[in-house]
Amino acid sequence: MKNGQGGNVQVNNKLIKKTRRPLVLAAVMLAMFMAAIEATIVSTAMPAIVADLGGFSLYSWVFSAYLLMNAVTVLIYGKLSDLFGRKPILTFGIIVFLIGSFLCGIAPTMEWLILFRFIQGFGAGAVMPIASTIVGDMYTKEERAKIQGYLSSVWGISAVMGPALGGILVEYISWRYVFWINIPIGIITIIVLGLYLHEGIEKKKHNIDYLGAGLLFISISSLMVILVEGGVHLPWTSMTIILLSVLFLSTLIGFVFQERRAIEPMMPFSIWKERSIFIANAASLTTGVMLIGISSFLPAFVQGVMERSPMIAGFTLTTMSIGWPIAATIAGRLLLSIGYRVTSLIGGVALIVGSIVFVTLSPEDGPVWAAFGSFLIGLGMGLTTTSFIVSIQSTVSWKVRGIATASNMFMRNLGSTIGAALLGGILNSSLQSYISSKGLEDEISIDTTNVLLNEEQRNALSGPVKSVLQDGLTLSLNYVYWGVLTFAILSVIFIFFLPKGERELE
Repeated sequence: MKNGQGGNVQVNNKLIKKTRRPLVLAAVMLAMFMAAIEATIVSTAMPAIVADLGGFSLYSWVFSAYLLMNAVTVLIYGKLSDLFGRKPILTFGIIVFLIGSFLCGIAPTMEWLILFRFIQGFGAGAVMPIASTIVGDMYTKEERAKIQGYLSSVWGISAVMGPALGGILVEYISWRYVFWINIPIGIITIIVLGLYLHEGIEKKKHNIDYLGAGLLFISISSLMVILVEGGVHLPWTSMTIILLSVLFLSTLIGFVFQERRAIEPMMPFSIWKERSIFIANAASLTTGVMLIGISSFLPAFVQGVMERSPMIAGFTLTTMSIGWPIAATIAGRLLLSIGYRVTSLIGGVALIVGSIVFVTLSPEDGPVWAAFGSFLIGLGMGLTTTSFIVSIQSTVSWKVRGIATASNMFMRNLGSTIGAALLGGILNSSLQSYISSKGLEDEISIDTTNVLLNEEQRNALSGPVKSVLQDGLTLSLNYVYWGVLTFAILSVIFIFFLPKGERELE
């Protein structure tokens, strides 16, 4: 049973304490801040991490490992929060996230870092969807639209602090502290939630859909390996790729059948029958690809090709996270006046314009122009994601709000997972082809690109080799940004199909 407005409720003749909405909102914002700063600070530190640990060809796996576990577990956590309450599930997720963060900070090699990112992602799957669901529980539809301004301020603060703090830690202390910064934030969040969030949940026996979760995990994992390794370390026609493709399709089909027969499915397909939810989730898949395409690879371009510092590279990402909360705050007001569809369309146009900036980006343009493109992407993301979340939470009841919110987060995370793999694969294969076309495959490889991310090593390169590496990275990233533009166009196409007359429910 819900304790929606923070008042006392009675469940099984037991009086449940009153939820302190301002304090719980503060805890939710702390949890979101932890997730938001993790995204910006790690992206900023990645060039330094690769320069220290090596393994440029594994660059995208650092993001893919985190996003894979995030994408798979987000639905499980969303469903569990509907069954057992938001607080215990969110608390568990934060604890696992903090354990993963600590381990990432002591990683001795790139392979170990990737393994620890799996653990971190396993916990992170609970943070954003359940934090958003708690807000949906406590506030009415009208209040939710306005409260987005407060929640979005989290992204603005993390946008300024994340890259700047990441740059300072990388330059003056160690990249390892970018992971450890999460630990005190998470501990404070757990304490506040434990003291002031009170829920009334009817206790009964539930059937958890473990088989569905397992099938989905295997399916997405298979697809990710195909996209990352295909055409680089594994030929597209190799038996390994073929077998992985069969595994992906068979487990995906198995997942669909399992969800239709499960007593309490991890993903109840009934919620997808709502047109607004289906379209919002489809569009979130494409914006997830865009988001990872910009945040993962822009710092490598700014540092490796433009030859700027980690601080400057962080600045180009900061503008995205500044544009996001500004747009989200505006969206909170627009939703009540012009509706979800028009607000989302305005955001879609910003995504396309921002993508065009990146497609036309050259080393001579400098980091300011890159930051402008990043800002436009942030505006588009703020307008669209806010519209999608408020729309979905206003369409469903409390009993399925957790999984409905999680389904949207899942689709965006899935898009980011696919995007990290797909765009990372495009980058690696394009760079490898360029090096081969110059006849230098015996002298340098993809992993030689590590050198570009370290100023001293970069300056020690011979002129021709440095030129080939920088030109190859520029060309490869241009292909990546063409992919980003393609998905921006797809996003707008999906948004056009949002219903014009939105359903108005609390």
